[in-house]
Amino acid sequence: MTAVELPADAPAQRFAAPRVRVLCILFFFSGFPALIYQLTWQRSLFRIFGVNSESVTIIVTAFMLGLGLGSLCGGWISRRTNVKPLLLLGVIELATAAFGLASLQIFEQVGAMVADLPLPALAAINLVLVLLPTLLMGATLPILVSYLARMTGQIGDAVGTLYFVNTLGAGAACLVCATLIFPFLGMHEAVTIAAGINLAVGAGAIAAHILSGPGASPDSQTSTKAPDTQPILGMGPVVLLAMTGGFISLSYEIYLFRVMSFASGSSSLAFAMTLYAFLTGIAVGARKAGQSCRTLAPQDALRQAARDLIWANVFGAMFLPLMAQLAWVGAGVIGIAVAITYLIARQWGALLPYLSQFGIATDEQVGQRTALLYFANIAGCASGAILTGFVLTDYLGIRQIAAMLLVGGTMAALALIALGQTTAQERNRLGYLAIAVLVFGLGASALLSQRLLENLQGKTLADHDFPHIVENHSGIITVDADGTVFGNGMYDGRFNTDLKSDRNGIIRPYALSLFHPAPRQVLMIGLSSGSWAQVIANNPDVESLTIVEINRGYLELIAKHEDVRSILNNPKIRIVEDDGRRWLRHHPDARFDAVVSNTTWHFRANITNLLSSEFLGLVQQHLKPGGIFFYNTTNSRRAQRTGCTVFSHGARFLNHMVLSQTPIAWDHDRWRRTLETYSIDGKPEFASDDADRARLDALIADFRQDGPTIEPCPQLLEATTGQALVTDDNMGTEWRYFLGLE
Repeated sequence: MTAVELPADAPAQRFAAPRVRVLCILFFFSGFPALIYQLTWQRSLFRIFGVNSESVTIIVTAFMLGLGLGSLCGGWISRRTNVKPLLLLGVIELATAAFGLASLQIFEQVGAMVADLPLPALAAINLVLVLLPTLLMGATLPILVSYLARMTGQIGDAVGTLYFVNTLGAGAACLVCATLIFPFLGMHEAVTIAAGINLAVGAGAIAAHILSGPGASPDSQTSTKAPDTQPILGMGPVVLLAMTGGFISLSYEIYLFRVMSFASGSSSLAFAMTLYAFLTGIAVGARKAGQSCRTLAPQDALRQAARDLIWANVFGAMFLPLMAQLAWVGAGVIGIAVAITYLIARQWGALLPYLSQFGIATDEQVGQRTALLYFANIAGCASGAILTGFVLTDYLGIRQIAAMLLVGGTMAALALIALGQTTAQERNRLGYLAIAVLVFGLGASALLSQRLLENLQGKTLADHDFPHIVENHSGIITVDADGTVFGNGMYDGRFNTDLKSDRNGIIRPYALSLFHPAPRQVLMIGLSSGSWAQVIANNPDVESLTIVEINRGYLELIAKHEDVRSILNNPKIRIVEDDGRRWLRHHPDARFDAVVSNTTWHFRANITNLLSSEFLGLVQQHLKPGGIFFYNTTNSRRAQRTGCTVFSHGARFLNHMVLSQTPIAWDHDRWRRTLETYSIDGKPEFASDDADRARLDALIADFRQDGPTIEPCPQLLEATTGQALVTDDNMGTEWRYFLGLE
């Protein structure tokens, strides 16, 4: 059957056109603040409840569940005959603005009260916190779809059009957040901007309702109403396919972001660009599907939907081989990833409008059925977030997840092909094509992406394999041949505790006794290679070492390396899998002589949670009198200035800060005595011969207080005049660094 242009009713078009334009403009700008809220609220909630995978999954799932429940409420509302959609949209936008303005303060106050609750309780509280605004956001789509579909008689086109403008607005907001709002203004200004847009949209919607008068409802224009479209599929298979599509598309988003995060070294911009490309692709795909639903006969549209999924599988199959083989282009590989992400999302974004056209009639129940379909899609997305993001990534590597998604996409395409009322020959042709793409994709991945991680990390076509790789839900850890550890593609330490062969700055944990006379109880945030833990635990003054590490994959690597393996059985050491900031909030009575944090680069995603003035204040509460905080700034002058501003006393020691509320007892003689007695696993670090004594003399001389390795806070503050402090709100250098602003 060839494509045909369905007959259009001219009076209906004259009635609908101006209202559709107004509705599209309003719904575009409605999507803009929704995405700003999502990014900002997630960031705020991560800070309160932690950025480990459990919290991330809970927060994202709670947000999606609120949207899904809101769509059901919107579907129920749409059945009422006296619904005034533009007026309702205006009220929803105004209510969202009111909540948005108070949201960050609400989250902070609630988070402080519930920090000690168990994980299930935190999950429920997360849902409650975002339930009201997400209910409001989710309710708008089915209400407006019902309004538009009953005007035009085209459900697929209505869903495609509204989904297009709203998602495009969200995608634009993502780009603006990443390049303007977050780098220059911060979180509080972000929600203020979002609330301002809500107010403008709300006022515009109410004004449009008033100006449209009694003709605002399509039911009042029955003489000009476009003819209804009738479904060609039952709601059962349509709902199932919507849920499957949601699961696969959200799983794709997680998988694509995982690869882009590794390729970029976990930059905040990697997430923003992934989300921008994905949302824009979804939007364009929805619009394309809506146009097909309007211009194609039903069975032709069904075949086009199947072809779109086959193309989605083609682009999905290309992703890893291209990323692996084009890694040599350096930073340009991120652009390639963004382009393919857009193409994948564009094909999957077409599915929901198609399914709406195939399974929903434009009658009085159109809004409720749209809500059910949207809820099924959201439920699939939430399932993808939980199962793929939290479970499957513990058992499957990137290449295995890619294969799983390719198989799932092929099954979805075959289901659409089987549902089509076409000839057996045409069904077989499309079916064989879908299977051929599957075979091609699996083969291409096996042949061309074997050294994916090596190539992406080295930005070259590597001729070696990493001896150790750990992939789990917390990230990807790689170890190269010389024992250098990388977390998500960035340097994260080395397996080395030998001070005489200091390849990893191991002098820094050995220096603990230079700052503190008796560091008996020590907390360490971050484990990495375990080298620092091994050194600190073997300090003769240390009685207990508590280590908080977010990624248990490091324990697997430590067990394989002789230099650090013994820390896993050291009675002094207790290792906790958790987010460091959350652990401190959950243990308000814990006090330590020293808190050590040798964490990652100051520009990586979410690192501000361990560098901000608010976090430094939290650490203060966990120090004993005379206690010190010793943490890595990776040479960020902003982070160093922040430390000297929050604490009363301190200095820069190499790239670390040593801070305390009391004067620091620098004692080089004490340090030398400690080093002379240092032994690890029974092996003395320094012998008593002349050569080792000379080494000690040189070492102590290198770290005299008037030398370049130590910069006292008064001198540092003078040198950093004008540098902004790192705060939770401004997020430090995370968004500014990759824009060349830091």
